[in-house]
Amino acid sequence: MTILADPAALAARRAGLAAPHMRPLAAFAASLRDATGQDVPDADPADGGIHARCLLLLETPGPAVMRTGFVSCDNPAPTGGNLRRFLRDAGLPRDALLIWNAVPFVIHAPGAKNRAPRAPEVRAGLALLPGLLALLPALRVCVLAGRAAAAATPVLRAERPDLPLVEMPHPSPTFVCTSPEVPRRIVAALRNAAAAALRPEIAA
Repeated sequence: MTILADPAALAARRAGLAAPHMRPLAAFAASLRDATGQDVPDADPADGGIHARCLLLLETPGPAVMRTGFVSCDNPAPTGGNLRRFLRDAGLPRDALLIWNAVPFVIHAPGAKNRAPRAPEVRAGLALLPGLLALLPALRVCVLAGRAAAAATPVLRAERPDLPLVEMPHPSPTFVCTSPEVPRRIVAALRNAAAAALRPEIAA
């Protein structure tokens, strides 16, 4: 069973939103829900929260996120399974990571198939990204997964000019299954991000 398909595990994650590393992010997600009137899932307390050194920016919440309420590689969906495997293969530990979406709010109706975000939705989502970046003082690298995430580049350059940006294909099966080269590119990108995130700090 995928972790967040287990009701007890899901309840424990929800309780984890009150942990110190998650409280500012939970408040941010709640503020987005209030401001947009749309569903905005929370970041996963099993990840690094405000202490994250790597931000993994996906595109938009999918159907599994609507069932759990979390942006997580533990969601019961093929994308989550792919991402868990790629992160493991790349050596990027979860306590160094925060997973979020370029468009953080749900864009499809309940029961509808997942779809790519439209240009106005991407613009609206990216306008909210500076608020997230302000909560991540330890951030050392950002991974942009997919076209909507890559569109965040100007915002990231404006907010964090020195932050390394790493692009990779989206880990959805829609893309991963197109070629054996796609998983290799994803793991290579995540390894580069891990190297940046885990590099020892140089004492002043």
